[in-house]
Amino acid sequence: MNKMNQRFCQCCGMPMGDTDELYGTNADGSKNEEYCRYCFENGDFTFPGTMEEMIEICVPKMAAANPDMSEEEARRGMLEWFPTLKRWKNN
Repeated sequence: MNKMNQRFCQCCGMPMGDTDELYGTNADGSKNEEYCRYCFENGDFTFPGTMEEMIEICVPKMAAANPDMSEEEARRGMLEWFPTLKRWKNN
């Protein structure tokens, strides 16, 4: 899968990869292509907090995965990007 077609979790922004391994699950047990298994399970979000709280959880992970990025750079990027994700668009 090329970067242009890459799927990202519409809650935490995590890349979903080329398979459905990281997909969350709907209430009927089917795979959900919009949310990862860490954010969405059995048709419900696993994280009840705010977008800002989700960003604070994700910042250290993003900085660790990108050694040239500081936590502040990760936070700034997420504060711009997360409001465009489906989970947070209308909040």
